[in-house]
Amino acid sequence: MRNAIFALIGLAALAACGVDGEPVQPTLNAGVGVGSGGSVHVGGAVGLHKGPVSVYLGF
Repeated sequence: MRNAIFALIGLAALAACGVDGEPVQPTLNAGVGVGSGGSVHVGGAVGLHKGPVSVYLGF
């Protein structure tokens, strides 16, 4: 009985995290800003999104 409960919880977790075929969605955000003194700021982020999990790396 306990094994069946753990198996159901495992299947629910796999379905929730997107293993059932949901595609990975890459993202890219970039921006350029100019300050009042003429300084230029460049920044952005790249990331991956799959199911309820998102991972981003800013630069």
